[in-house]
Amino acid sequence: MAPVRIAVLGAGLIGRRHAEAVAAEPEAALAAVVDPSEAGRAVAAERGVAWYPGFDAMLRAERPEAAIIATPNRMHVEHGLDVISAGIPAIVEKPLADDVPGATRLVEAAEAAGIPLMVGHHRRHNPLVRAAKEAIAAGRIGKVVAAQAICWFFKPPEYFDAEWRRLPGAGPVFLNLIHDVDLLRLLCGEVRSVQAMESNAERGHAVEDTAAILLRFAGGALGTVSVSDTVVSPWSWEFTSGENPVHTQTAESCCLIGGTSGSLSVPSLDLWHHANRPSWWEPIGCDRLPVTQGDPLRLQVRNLCRVVRGTEAPVAPAREGLETLKVIAAVKAAAATGRTVTLA
Repeated sequence: MAPVRIAVLGAGLIGRRHAEAVAAEPEAALAAVVDPSEAGRAVAAERGVAWYPGFDAMLRAERPEAAIIATPNRMHVEHGLDVISAGIPAIVEKPLADDVPGATRLVEAAEAAGIPLMVGHHRRHNPLVRAAKEAIAAGRIGKVVAAQAICWFFKPPEYFDAEWRRLPGAGPVFLNLIHDVDLLRLLCGEVRSVQAMESNAERGHAVEDTAAILLRFAGGALGTVSVSDTVVSPWSWEFTSGENPVHTQTAESCCLIGGTSGSLSVPSLDLWHHANRPSWWEPIGCDRLPVTQGDPLRLQVRNLCRVVRGTEAPVAPAREGLETLKVIAAVKAAAATGRTVTLA
């Protein structure tokens, strides 16, 4: 079967990683790089594929079978509507849009047109996450009653040389925590209400550097989430999962899911339980769930190829990205008002 020809829109850091993933996946072939910058032209030359300054220019010359949109967040809706109008299945990097109305417009347009649209919540493709989901769904920890997630890392001063990174909308809640919230939704169910506090006390920028969040899930479970980009620590997905080779991998975990029969740490996949019956008077033991490692970005590309061929459903459909974005918007609203925000 011929590889699915995929165009990558955007040649920034994540766009280059997507191009690498497409090139590494046997079921895919990189068709083109679309980016008006010289950096985009250079990435295309490096990969030996066509370069186009814009989506329309590409369509005048060739038509890919799928696309990955990795342009700046503010352009996701525009570019997403372009690929939908062209009838091209696509992955849109997270977040789907700068706000919920924009993301809603994009999702509804894809659904109305019948064009498969996925969101770049690549952790859903990670075998570690899929193993955790399967264990929870199989009842191995009983009913989920609590969750705890930590997203701590340190962004150095030069990261903020770009002005937009110091402005509202560019903080760790919107740019980083969105992945952790999506993970909690996947493992614990839908979020029904949110309380939150934010602080910019460390750097004094207009955007937060630390936030503390409480989540109530539809099934009754409660979650606590802590995020900061001004803490030196090993407790973040990047440092614990080994997902991206540019980050050191530690032996820690950053997410705990607690149930009535056991508890699971993620991504280490240590499942803690009592051998005889649940009781703190009983000995507790640990089983590590078996898993086969895999590159989630490459697995995401493979899923896109199979969606195009009609042999698989999307692992991360765009509507899931919309629901996760709604939770992030609720976090920001709760922190701004000091009130509990209830989601429909």
